[in-house]
Amino acid sequence: MAPFASTGGLADVAGSLPLALGKLGVEVKIFMPRYRGVKFSRKRLSEKVGIHFVENEAYFNRASLYGNERGDYPDNLERFAFFCRAALESAKGLGFRPDVVHANDWQTAPAPVYLKTLFAGDPFFEKTKTLLTVHNLAYQGHFPHRLFPALGLNEGLFSTEGFEFYGKVNLLKGGLLFADALSTVSPTYAQEMQTREYGWGLEGVIQKRRDKLRGILNGINRALWNPARDRFIAERYSARSPGGKAACKAFLQKDCGFAADPATPVFAMVSRLAEQKGIDILLEAADDFLSKKVNFVLLGEGDGAYATPIQNMKRRHPGKTAAFLEFDIRRAHRIYAGADFFLMPSLFEPCGLGQLISLAYGTLPIVRRTGGLADTITDIDADKKAGSGLVFEERSSADFLSAIDRARAAFGDQTRLASLRQSAMRRDFSWEKSAGEYLKYYREMAGS
Repeated sequence: MAPFASTGGLADVAGSLPLALGKLGVEVKIFMPRYRGVKFSRKRLSEKVGIHFVENEAYFNRASLYGNERGDYPDNLERFAFFCRAALESAKGLGFRPDVVHANDWQTAPAPVYLKTLFAGDPFFEKTKTLLTVHNLAYQGHFPHRLFPALGLNEGLFSTEGFEFYGKVNLLKGGLLFADALSTVSPTYAQEMQTREYGWGLEGVIQKRRDKLRGILNGINRALWNPARDRFIAERYSARSPGGKAACKAFLQKDCGFAADPATPVFAMVSRLAEQKGIDILLEAADDFLSKKVNFVLLGEGDGAYATPIQNMKRRHPGKTAAFLEFDIRRAHRIYAGADFFLMPSLFEPCGLGQLISLAYGTLPIVRRTGGLADTITDIDADKKAGSGLVFEERSSADFLSAIDRARAAFGDQTRLASLRQSAMRRDFSWEKSAGEYLKYYREMAGS
């Protein structure tokens, strides 16, 4: 949960959704492991939102959250089984009787199982319902069968109707089968999860429970991502007063070593370096793309195998390409503010935050039609009034390049571009809107 510990989108969701729910009058208690370096001086984040850290020196006082350079920690099943049980026992000890336990991803997928098994006869949780949210189905929590006893469950639950998955334990599968309700982070991804292409072997399980599945879009923290208040950017601006974006672009071009030229479109990518994010499509298209009058800046870290080809791309196109293989939050803000177009050629994208942030900064996204990208971006040529970015269909560099060429054409019409930017900045992807959808779902589950 941001800001205490973060490795991806789930941390942003966990850091924002509870606070938005609290503003709607929901009493929330958050439980997370007290990982190394987590410091806290208060147990209440707002009037309605409290946080509790589960301590265990052996399990959580480690250099990283889930693994190290040698791979995932081999005792992750044991670590998170302990965490789930400790969170439920702690809620009971605090006298906090939840209407809904909202679990996220494989790490907390055992919690709904425990409530239906180990805690089944406990009157304290008699009316408690469970919701399991899947943020990315590719990560499921696979473990050898020999580790199953660490869950503390009846061995009979290691079956095709339980945790068994091709001879291994699959924590997410157990949660999907036992939770009262399921959700994921966009309506389109909720449909994609049920297909072989995107189901990662669990499409049958999800199809079986599709009546209990709902797609609810993530939001963004507008207190953090707001060009009118952003302390990291060269000059603040808004949809009503957009002039500062030009200064942000000039600053970004200088920071990247480009010529300060307002007539050159700046394309940007802030991303984890992973196959999922379409890095291979980008690299395949790079020489054609960068032969044009463009600037391109990339910020991100991840799979080290991409470092050399990215650096080679930069060397082949000096003066127009910058690559920062790290994650620097200040630079991320400056890129979102200073770029003209934001690239997301993802192979799959459950929700995506980059396109939502770029819209807030008037930076038009170029996205592949998948998952949350399909739900949030309308093509500017397909819909002249509601268009908010450029959308391509195929997992190919040719289709990606076609979208880039259309973006360059849009850049050539500055009057139209200014209108598109203002329209993008007025789109509402706040957490308040998403929290309202979750609250509606909670009430349905709780029968209230």
